[in-house]
Amino acid sequence: MARTPAKAPAKKTPARKAVAKKTTATRASTTKAAAKKTATKAVAKVPAKARKAPNKTAVRKTTKSAASNSSAILTLRHIAETISDVHELTKRQANEIIGQVLEVITKSLRKGDKVRLSGLGILQVRKRPARMARNPRTGEPVKVKASKKVAFRAAKELKDSI
Repeated sequence: MARTPAKAPAKKTPARKAVAKKTTATRASTTKAAAKKTATKAVAKVPAKARKAPNKTAVRKTTKSAASNSSAILTLRHIAETISDVHELTKRQANEIIGQVLEVITKSLRKGDKVRLSGLGILQVRKRPARMARNPRTGEPVKVKASKKVAFRAAKELKDSI
């Protein structure tokens, strides 16, 4: 059996012990500080999670059920595919046509014109005046600037068909 070498000479041993003491002291202080931080974070987060957990699960359940009950979403890409099939165009040409239609509608709304799409409805820009509102957290009154919004009014044919 091989023997382990004897302890190092006395001169080197104290230096190693001193270095070891310093590193263990710094490790202990950093671990204590880290432990305090994690403990305070854990204490602070536990009640918040306990309060919010039922609400989140209720919201998730409702969104999942709403998603399962709702039908598929019709996008511009789907519309372009349908147009390309019906009119024997490429999908790229159909996308360009739809893009141009949207540009024309956007430009006319910027001017302030009404856009009437027969059978669908009317798009128009409405001005919202400046008003006073309240911050729900503090109850402090807040000024809300005047703004513009796009309003859509469905046509009678659309309402009747639904």
